[in-house]
Amino acid sequence: MKTRIKWLLPAFFALFLASILAAPQPTRSAGVTDTEIRIGNIMPYTGPLAAFASIGRAEAAYFDMINERGGINGRKVRFISRDDSSNPRTAVEHTRDLVEQERVHLMFGSFGTPSNLATRSYLNERNIPQLFVASGDEEWAHPKRFPWTMGWQPTFRAEGRIYANYIQAAYPSRKIAVLWQNDQFGRDLFRGLQEGLGITANMIVADIAIEADMSIDAQVDILKNSGAEVLVLNCAPPISARAIRKAAEQGWFPVLVLVNAAASIANALRPAGLQNSVGVISTSFLKDASDTTWKDDPTMKEWLAFMDKYYPDGDKDDSNAIFGYAAAETLVQVLTQCGDDLSRENIMRQAASLRNYQSTVAFPGITVNTGPADFHPIEQMRLVQFDGNSWQPIGDVIESAFLGGLGDK
Repeated sequence: MKTRIKWLLPAFFALFLASILAAPQPTRSAGVTDTEIRIGNIMPYTGPLAAFASIGRAEAAYFDMINERGGINGRKVRFISRDDSSNPRTAVEHTRDLVEQERVHLMFGSFGTPSNLATRSYLNERNIPQLFVASGDEEWAHPKRFPWTMGWQPTFRAEGRIYANYIQAAYPSRKIAVLWQNDQFGRDLFRGLQEGLGITANMIVADIAIEADMSIDAQVDILKNSGAEVLVLNCAPPISARAIRKAAEQGWFPVLVLVNAAASIANALRPAGLQNSVGVISTSFLKDASDTTWKDDPTMKEWLAFMDKYYPDGDKDDSNAIFGYAAAETLVQVLTQCGDDLSRENIMRQAASLRNYQSTVAFPGITVNTGPADFHPIEQMRLVQFDGNSWQPIGDVIESAFLGGLGDK
């Protein structure tokens, strides 16, 4: 009997060891090792939308800071960002290379609606997270059809509704003109504006669609001659800057509404002339480093120190830089929640289980909330007004514009 037990023990131990090895383990791709996680990104470092490149540069700088502090659960981030010049075809080529050659574990924070739409099917078919897309399109919130794609910022359509509500309340019966970018971004926001105006949408007496790289002097002339008293600039920062400056040169001083994507002091208001930009209305969900309200705020002191050390060439008045910082901060939160299970499935599971998470640079009261059927992380904004030096919040945090089932869940 003793001999039999002695003989069975090694066999039993071998079976026990085999059962442990056969048990489900967190799956990893080549993009994750014990010391590294590879993250891919597409950004317009050149081309007509290069003003947004500081998003990618701030994200890279943020990961440099994280790596210097020891990484995420002991793993350093290797952030590989490529330039697509806002060309969807180039974005597809770079994304394929990042996945198949660089072996990135996930795509994060890639900029723009067309480029992300072009790569969405490819990434979803391969079960690769396309996380926190840098675009306010509603297309990033379809968890049933595209379970590996999630947006981050508030939607353009909801933002349009906010402006409509503001105009109705503050400037009722005023004629409205809209200069809008002829792409998905421009169409979505314009649609939200029209929806928000409802039966008063006929107060829009002129609207002109433009391309991202065209001259707009003639268009500003047409909008001025329409008799509009409110001008909504629904386009990229460089065009918005030219439109503000041109209107002032013509002696036309309508109420100026500038979309959040263009509301950069560095890229729009300063080039337009700060004196021409006083009073401009926009929306925001992130703090403005130039606002003296935050001069003693510990988190903004950290942001300024971050810029000095990790992104010294960046402009502290560039809202895109703080956008990139906040988005990267959110991704680090998700990856930290993953612990040692960095499987792609768990990354998406953690991204879809954020509860009242608040970026350190977000306005008070603005939080990130997600769920398995809710891929809209941020659904709050505040109206802000430029006082010649910084953006000043006006009113309370707005949530009502996001109600009513924008997009499908």
